[in-house]
Amino acid sequence: MRVAQTIANLSSLPDDQVDLIRLVLKGESLRPVGELEIIKSRHHGHVEALSITMKRLGLANLIATRSSRERDLVMAMIAARILDPGSKLATTRSWHATTLPEIFNVVYAHEDELYGAMDWMLQRQNSIETKLAKRHLKNGGQILYDLSSSYFEGSHCSIAARGYNRDGKVGKLQVNYGLLTDSRGCPVSISVFEGNTADPKTLMPQIEKVRSRFKIKSFVIVGDRGMISQTQIDALKTIGGIDWITALRSQNIRQLVEDKSIEMSLFDERNIFELSHPDYPGERLIACRNPDLGRLRGHKRQSLIEATTKELEKICGMITRGTLSEKDDIGVRVGRVINKYKMAKHFTLDISDSKSIFCVNDSSVAAEAALDGIYIIRTSIPKEKITADQTVLSYKNLSQVERAFRSMKTIDLKVRPIYHHLADRVRAHIFLCMLAYYVEWHMLTALRPVLFADEDQVAKKNRNPVAPAKRSTAALKKVHSKLLADLTPAHSFQSLMKSQSTIVQNLCRISNTAYETQPFLVTTTPTAEQRRVYDLLKQIQLPGLRQVEA
Repeated sequence: MRVAQTIANLSSLPDDQVDLIRLVLKGESLRPVGELEIIKSRHHGHVEALSITMKRLGLANLIATRSSRERDLVMAMIAARILDPGSKLATTRSWHATTLPEIFNVVYAHEDELYGAMDWMLQRQNSIETKLAKRHLKNGGQILYDLSSSYFEGSHCSIAARGYNRDGKVGKLQVNYGLLTDSRGCPVSISVFEGNTADPKTLMPQIEKVRSRFKIKSFVIVGDRGMISQTQIDALKTIGGIDWITALRSQNIRQLVEDKSIEMSLFDERNIFELSHPDYPGERLIACRNPDLGRLRGHKRQSLIEATTKELEKICGMITRGTLSEKDDIGVRVGRVINKYKMAKHFTLDISDSKSIFCVNDSSVAAEAALDGIYIIRTSIPKEKITADQTVLSYKNLSQVERAFRSMKTIDLKVRPIYHHLADRVRAHIFLCMLAYYVEWHMLTALRPVLFADEDQVAKKNRNPVAPAKRSTAALKKVHSKLLADLTPAHSFQSLMKSQSTIVQNLCRISNTAYETQPFLVTTTPTAEQRRVYDLLKQIQLPGLRQVEA
C-alpha cells in the first residue's frame, strides 16, 4: 500500500505560475521568454502544393509499389522539374532553398544518385506507362499522337541527328519524341526517336504499343496530316478495330477543287459539309472554311511575297552595279532568298550571266488564295458513331498535345537544351519531363478557378467546330480585369506557384535567456487565397484510385 507524500505545495505560488504548471501537466511545450531568433527560412507552400497533388494522383505507387531510395529521388526530381527546372547538379543545389528535401526524404542526395535514379526509372517506363494507360485509355476511345523535337548541346549522343528542326536551331543535332495522350491531352506515354526520323515512321510503333502493351484492341488514333499519311492509312486498314482522324494535305485539297468535287459555292451557305470521293473509298471527308483563318493566311502570304521581292530587288541592284555577274553566283544568291521565304512557287525567274529577271506569278497566287481558310478532315469512322462537328473538334484536340510540347519545351519544364550524352539518359530525361507534365496537367485542371483559364468546358465541347475558339464571358472578364470574381488576383500557373512559395518554414530558437533552447519550426499561416489553392488540389479525384489523405 502506497502512502501519499507531499512533494511540493503550490498554494503559495502566484496564479500565473500555477497556470504554467497546469499547462505542463497537460503536455504543452513551454519555452523560456526571450527574443525569437529565426535561424533559417525556406520556401514551403509550392512544395506542399505539389506534395498534395502527387498524393492525390497516387504517383508514388504509379512509379513503384515498394518504397525505395530511387523512388524518393524520382519523386523529388519530378517536383523539382516543375518548381525550378535545371541540370541535376543545379537541382541538388536549388532544392535546399525549399522544404522539398524533407518532404520527399532526399536530404542527403548527390547528383550521381539522381543519375542512378533516372536509370532505375527508365527500366520501369513500360510498367509506369501501362499503369497510366489503364487509368486514362479505354477501348473504343480516342488517342492523340504527335511528334516534336529538342536540340542538343554537344555532338556525341548516338540518337542525336540533324532533321526537321522545330526549334529553329539551324545546324543543331536533335532528338525526336512522340507523345501519346488521351482525348483531353493528359499524357500517357512518350517515345524517343533519332533526330532524323520522319513523323509517319513513328506512328505504327505507337499503334502496336497501344494494342500489345496496353491491351487496347479498339480505338481511334488522331494525328495531323503529316503524321497519318496514305501509307499509314493503308497499313491501318489491315488492322481490325483501329479507326483514325486526320486531315488532307493542301495539294490533295487543290485536286478536289480542280476536279469540281468540292463546290465552292456551298461555302456561301455554310462553313462545313461532308462529301465522298472515289479516291478515298470508305472514308468521310468533312470540308471546312474558316474566313478568319483565310484572311490570316492571305496576309501572311502577301507579307512573304513582299519580303522576297525586296530581297530579289537588292540582287538586281548588285547585278546592275557589276558587283555580281556570274550566273552560278547569281543563282546561289537568288536560291538563298527563295528558300528563306519559301515562295518559289509564286515567282517566275530568269537567270543568266549578268542578268536576273523575276516577276510574281499572279495565277499561282490566285489559285492558292482560293483555298485560304479551307481544310478537309478525313476519317474512317462512320456517321453513326460520330457527327461531322464532333470529328472536326476531335481533330482540333491535337492542340492539347501541342500545349504539352510548349509546356515541356519552353514555358515550365524546359526539356531543352539537352546535355546528356548517353542515349538512355536522354530517354530518361524526356520521360521524367513527361511525368512532371502529368502532375502539372492535373494541377492546371484543378486550379482553373484561380487561373486565367476558361472554366466553361461544356461550352468548349459544344462550340461551332469551324469558327475560331472564343473565351467565355467569365474568362474574358478575368483576362481584362486581372481579377477573380472575389476581386483577388487571377494568376498564371507560374505566378501562382511563386505566390504559394511565400508560405515559408522558419527554423527558430529563443535567444537571450538563461536556458539553452532547442530549435523549433514555425510555418507561415496561409492566406485565404493560399488555402484555396490547397483545397482545390485536395479535390483531385481519379476514378478507381484509392485516395491517400493529402
